[in-house]
Amino acid sequence: MADTETARDRLLRLLTSLTRHTPAGPPEPPSTVYQTSTMAALLDGVYDGDVTVAALLEHGDFGVGTFNGLDGEMVVLDGVCHRLRADGTVTPAADTDRTPFAAVTFFRPDATRHLSAPMTRHDVETVVDELAPSGNLIRAVRVDGHFSSVRTRTVAEQHRPYPPLVEATEGQAVAAFQDIDGTLVGFVTPEYEGGVSVPGYHLHFIDQAKQKGGHCFDFEITAGAVAVATAHEFHLSLPTSPEFLAARPPASFGDQVRRAEGGSDQGG
Repeated sequence: MADTETARDRLLRLLTSLTRHTPAGPPEPPSTVYQTSTMAALLDGVYDGDVTVAALLEHGDFGVGTFNGLDGEMVVLDGVCHRLRADGTVTPAADTDRTPFAAVTFFRPDATRHLSAPMTRHDVETVVDELAPSGNLIRAVRVDGHFSSVRTRTVAEQHRPYPPLVEATEGQAVAAFQDIDGTLVGFVTPEYEGGVSVPGYHLHFIDQAKQKGGHCFDFEITAGAVAVATAHEFHLSLPTSPEFLAARPPASFGDQVRRAEGGSDQGG
């Protein structure tokens, strides 16, 4: 008998993995998203925060963000915080590392759907909208699967005096991955939260081996599963640093977010 993994075997393995990642126990209260600082401050170059990774993980086991000085994309998955740097390395973040902007939640999916046919990013977004129709609530989204392609970017570490985010992202490292198992982690945030969060989709990717990833521009998935958790509460923690207190939101917030987060892609 040939020792090969069929598409059905891969799908079953991925779904088993997703189930294993979902904590058991009594029902959780309505999900809360905890966020430190605002997207407007990040756009204005406020790249240093005082919230440590250890403190962040007290508020969630799933989420995205960045690190001080924009030194790496953040992926919080299954309670572990990963740092994805522009040089292509992925390492566990130290408890003492700090973040200027991050959002986390304790991920307890309300709905899931198995994906047994190839889908584009647009197709997956349609599935998310079907699983959690209201665009007025924050939706945490997790996609586990085998991806035929994933396009990512990672911003290089910045040094003082910090440039605005739209300038910092001009030197970003762009990567394209093919035929790779991994996970998309992120949020879909209502448009009315513009200035506070990233409106629309904000997705980061990390491969199954925890060796590759970044801010996700686009992807195509061949098989896997989508899980969505709807948040009914939002906790915003604001810094008190002089830089944050002096920050001014840009007049063209929407345009700057789209430029910083990936052109026509409104997520990160």
